[in-house]
Amino acid sequence: MARILVLLTIVALQVSPTFAEDAPEKYTLRYSLQTGQRLNYEVTHVAKTKTRLQGQEEVSQVHTVSRRYWDVTKGDDNDMTFDHVVDSVEMTQQQGEQEEIRWSSTSGDEAPVQFSKVAEQIGKTLSTISVNARGQETAREDNGGSKASLGMGSLTLALPEEPIAIGESWSIPREIKARTDDGLVKPIKIRELYTLEKVKAGVATLSIRSELLTPIKEESVRAQVVQQLSNGTIKFDLDAGHMISKELTWDETVVGFQGANSLMEYRARMNEELLDDVPRTARR
Repeated sequence: MARILVLLTIVALQVSPTFAEDAPEKYTLRYSLQTGQRLNYEVTHVAKTKTRLQGQEEVSQVHTVSRRYWDVTKGDDNDMTFDHVVDSVEMTQQQGEQEEIRWSSTSGDEAPVQFSKVAEQIGKTLSTISVNARGQETAREDNGGSKASLGMGSLTLALPEEPIAIGESWSIPREIKARTDDGLVKPIKIRELYTLEKVKAGVATLSIRSELLTPIKEESVRAQVVQQLSNGTIKFDLDAGHMISKELTWDETVVGFQGANSLMEYRARMNEELLDDVPRTARR
């Protein structure tokens, strides 16, 4: 009996290291913003919507390039506050056969009425946001800026509580408001599913996919919801503790959203890229 126990112990000692070697490496994703830091981003949004109603077809297109930054006013291990400011914007819009409308905030020209609300916000603090290390908002003060994500995601990314391995996922619940045919506001529950796809040179590549949790029977409601879903890729700097880039795409078709012969096609993409990370002491 003693000999059997000795043999089992030897086998266990031989097998245990193998299990340890096979265990996947796990990564801790956390924000690490420092007081005086300024993160400058460029956001490009291109969208084309085609609708067909009663045999008439109309195409609308928008193209926007904006530069925005986070001005970090407080940063420590688990309590970070930053001001969100849009520095400049170039906008193009065309509705059907109407003449294309263009405007750049750096041109010195007065903004067309269609872009007047955007023009009023240039250079102003749109929001002051406090987050913890997981990117969860702990406080927020909006100063005229919109809180709606429109499927482009919130400013910060809600990170997983525990370290995760490549291939593992976590989800964040979200709610969308849509208006039904009878004029009621219907809450639509979704979840954003994030998956760690790979890690290379300290950069984590994440995929994001929105999943509907509330059944949708009305196509008119579906037409509103599909434009607010997020699907794409995010790159997060594990060492610096902030997002490097985000790329989202939409390719949706809804049939019957306003009658049997109606159709809506929505094609869009949004790219956000970190331009630079400037310490306050380096700014002029």
